[in-house]
Amino acid sequence: MGSRYAFDDLVSVMARLRRPGGCPWDRAQTPRTLRPYLLEEMHEVLEAIDRGDQPALREELGDLLLQVVFHARMAEEEGHFSAGDVVDGLVRKLIERHPHVFGDAQLDTAEAVLAHWQNAKQARRDSPFAGIPEALPALARAQKMQERVRLLGFRWPDLQAAVAKVRAELDELEAAQGAEAAADELGDAFFTLINVAIFQGVDAEQALRDATRKFVDRFARVEALAAASGRPLREHSLDELLALWQQAKSGHAGG
Repeated sequence: MGSRYAFDDLVSVMARLRRPGGCPWDRAQTPRTLRPYLLEEMHEVLEAIDRGDQPALREELGDLLLQVVFHARMAEEEGHFSAGDVVDGLVRKLIERHPHVFGDAQLDTAEAVLAHWQNAKQARRDSPFAGIPEALPALARAQKMQERVRLLGFRWPDLQAAVAKVRAELDELEAAQGAEAAADELGDAFFTLINVAIFQGVDAEQALRDATRKFVDRFARVEALAAASGRPLREHSLDELLALWQQAKSGHAGG
């Protein structure tokens, strides 16, 4: 078997692509023009993880790593930092965050380690929300925010109280007059529901992704059942579609 390429080879290839005489497309890129590609690669990594597709995950992680090296190269050209600086900072951060491995601290559980990380980061923040990217999906950002303020004691006392607040918000949503008021109350309901997710140890963003994927799969089965009946989907009444939905649902485990 021939020799394998390493991380330094990737950095060298990117440098060559960006130099005069390199690739016109690569040379024309900026951090902003690469932003959609970074987002796309990130989501493709998530999809490979969700599918449990290891060959795809290997490839998509490589594509994501390319984005990291690409951005680092552009920063180096501007005199800011290099890929080596990125790696150096990351290694230092990992060592700092694991004093129980690289030092004398006693952190014997995953919960203790997480609490140590959060407390160390909070001590360096000017605001409990500092460092939470505005570009995060809304559910993920809301959960991050609520997890932060929970560390400061701003939280419902138990799951039952959180669920009661969700019910109260849904009552307000039902009573809302007009689209603007409904949107406001719906946002409050979503935000409060994330409290329930936190109490249950659930990632709200992933839960919605899973529910969406389940809906797509189940509706595909509804379409197949409708086709098998010899009538187009649009010719079925709502009651018939709901019956097909229940039939599709009963054939698979899950909600």
